[in-house]
Amino acid sequence: MGVSTHDIFGDTGGAQPATPGSYGAAPSGYRLPEGTRLGPVRLQIADLARSLAYYEGTLGMRVLRRDGSSALLGPQGADTPLVELHERAGVRPVPHRRRTGLFHFAILLPDRPSLGRFVRHVGEINERVGAANHLVSESLYLQDPDNLGIEVYADRPRSAWRRIGRELMMATDPLDVAGLVRDAGPEPWMGMPAGTAMGHVHLHVGDLSVASAFYSEALGFDRTVWQYPGALFLAASGYHHHLGTNTWAGSGATSPAAEEAQLLEWTIELPDRASLDAAWRSLAGAGYGAEWDGEAGTAHALVTRDPWGTPVRLESATRA
Repeated sequence: MGVSTHDIFGDTGGAQPATPGSYGAAPSGYRLPEGTRLGPVRLQIADLARSLAYYEGTLGMRVLRRDGSSALLGPQGADTPLVELHERAGVRPVPHRRRTGLFHFAILLPDRPSLGRFVRHVGEINERVGAANHLVSESLYLQDPDNLGIEVYADRPRSAWRRIGRELMMATDPLDVAGLVRDAGPEPWMGMPAGTAMGHVHLHVGDLSVASAFYSEALGFDRTVWQYPGALFLAASGYHHHLGTNTWAGSGATSPAAEEAQLLEWTIELPDRASLDAAWRSLAGAGYGAEWDGEAGTAHALVTRDPWGTPVRLESATRA
C-alpha cells in the first residue's frame, strides 16, 4: 500500500530527530525488555523442493537442517535460523484478500551495500519485486511460490529517523534503486550474509484497537506509528517496528484454512526466563491464554495466539 510522507504527515516542518526514548507510546503495564528481538518464522508450504529452490536461489538462504518434509534455513556463513518450512502436500496458495495472518515476514540485511547487491541480483534473474523507502528503512517485496509475502530490507541510520510528537515517521516513498546499486560496489551477491536477521513480522488483523490491546497492553510492545492508514506498528527496545498490523485484508477477513499456505508461528526472543515469566503473567492477567512448551516451572518457551488465531511463540534466550 503506497502512502507517501505527505499523505500521512502533511507539513513535516515540525519533525524532530528520533533520539532514543523520544518516540513511541509504551503500554500501561508490562513492557517487553531491552534486548527483545525476533526469531524464526514457521511456514506451511505445498512443495518443499519447490520452496527450497526459491529460498536458496532467489533469496540466497542456505539449509541449516532438513528432516523429511521440513527444512530450517538461515543466512550464508552463520547458523542463525530465519525460516522453517513445513510441507503439507496439496495446500493452496495464500488468497490475495480476506485472510488474517501473514502479510509478510521481513529479513533484515546488515547494511545498505548488501541490499544493493540483492537489488542487482533480483534484476539479473528477472524476479518481480516491489520497492519502497520507509524513511527508517529501505525495502524490496517479494512473494514466494505459495504467495507468502516476504520483505528484504536494510535499516537507514538511526540518525536519519525522525518523529512528529511521540510518533515515529514512517511512510512508503519511492526507493532510490540507482543509489542502492551504486553503493553495492562491484562485489556480487553471494547470498544473505552473516549478520542477517529476522527484522519484523507484519500481520493482517481484523481490528487495530483489538490488536493494540493484545500486542501492546497484554504482550508489551510499544506503539510507534499509528497514523499510517489502516495500520499500527509496534516495537520493543526502541526499534522502528518488530510488528506491523493492518486491516487491509478487508472486512470479514477470516483465519487461514488448514489446507492453505500460511504462517504457522512467529517467534519473539526475550533475554531471560524472568522476562518470559513476566510476559506470561501479563497475558494471563489480560485474559489471554498462553501454554508452556514443557513443564511450567522449567520450560523456556510459551505459545499464545492473537485474537485472530495467529500463533506467536515467546522464548527465553538463556536457560538461567
